[in-house]
Amino acid sequence: MIKARVTVTLKNGVLDPQGKAIEGALGTLGFGGVGHVRQGKVFDIELDGSDKAKAEADLKAMCEKLLANTVIENYQIHVV
Repeated sequence: MIKARVTVTLKNGVLDPQGKAIEGALGTLGFGGVGHVRQGKVFDIELDGSDKAKAEADLKAMCEKLLANTVIENYQIHVV
């Protein structure tokens, strides 16, 4: 079994209204000095097999087809 973590974040220059809302909320809650919050998403995935190269290729295909909108998002794959 291969375990992986995929992190998807917005590309630089893409507006992030949710990140902006979180930034404002943190300030309202008394956490001063917080600036430029960007939000993202994390996927923890388990794959059958032991071939890391195949797993990485499959994970990349998953990101390209479903997990990330590659027009506005970047993704990073970390195989554990």
